[in-house]
Amino acid sequence: MSKTFSPELAARIEQAGIIAVLIIERVGDAVPLARALLAGGVDVMELTLRTEAALGALKEIRANVPEMLAGVGTILTPGQVAEVKAAGAGFGVSPGFNRRVTEAAIEAGLPFAPGVATPSDIEGALECGCRLLKFFPCEPSGGLPFLKAMSAPYLHLGVQFVPLGGLHANNMGAYLADPMIPAVGGSWLAPKEAIRSGDWAEITRLAAEAKGIIRDTRS
Repeated sequence: MSKTFSPELAARIEQAGIIAVLIIERVGDAVPLARALLAGGVDVMELTLRTEAALGALKEIRANVPEMLAGVGTILTPGQVAEVKAAGAGFGVSPGFNRRVTEAAIEAGLPFAPGVATPSDIEGALECGCRLLKFFPCEPSGGLPFLKAMSAPYLHLGVQFVPLGGLHANNMGAYLADPMIPAVGGSWLAPKEAIRSGDWAEITRLAAEAKGIIRDTRS
C-alpha cells in the first residue's frame, strides 16, 4: 500500500474497520480501557500525545494486552517520532502534513499516516511515499462529498484515507461504504467521562455497536 505501511499492517487496519482514538490521562486506565475495547471487538487504537500519560499507557498496553494494535497520534516533531518508536508503537499518525516529521518516521521505520485536508497536503504526503492518510478534520472540512472531490485526482495512485473528526455511529457507515476508506477514526468510542469513572461496560458497548455497523456495511 505504501512506503510506510506493510501489506499485513494495512490489512489489519482494514479488517478492523475502526481505530479507537483515545486521550488517556492516567496510565492506570490504559489496560482496562484496552481490554474493554477488545471485549467489544475493537483491536486497533491510537493513543494521542496530548497527555504525559500517553507513552506510559502505550508501554502498559503492549506488555499486558498484546492482542491490541496500539499506535500513537498527535506526533508533531521529529523528536516525538523517536520517542514513539522507542516505546514500541505499532504505527504513528499526525494531525497535519509536516515533511520533517513524515521523513523522520520513514527513516525510523515507523508506519506513518500524516494528516491531510487539502490537495497540496495529499501531494506532499504522496511525494514522501505515504499512501494511507488521515483526513482531518473530516466533517468540519466538508465530510465525504469533499473527500471524494479532493481525492479524485489521486485515487489511481492507490491512496486511501482514514477520516477523523465529527464521525459517530450514525454517519460512519456512509464512509466505510467507500473503497478508499479502509477504516474510520473513532474518537467517540471512549468518552473522557467513561474513562474517568471506569465505566468500561459503556466503552465495550460503544465498541460493539461500531463493529456491528462495520459488519452490516461490509456485508
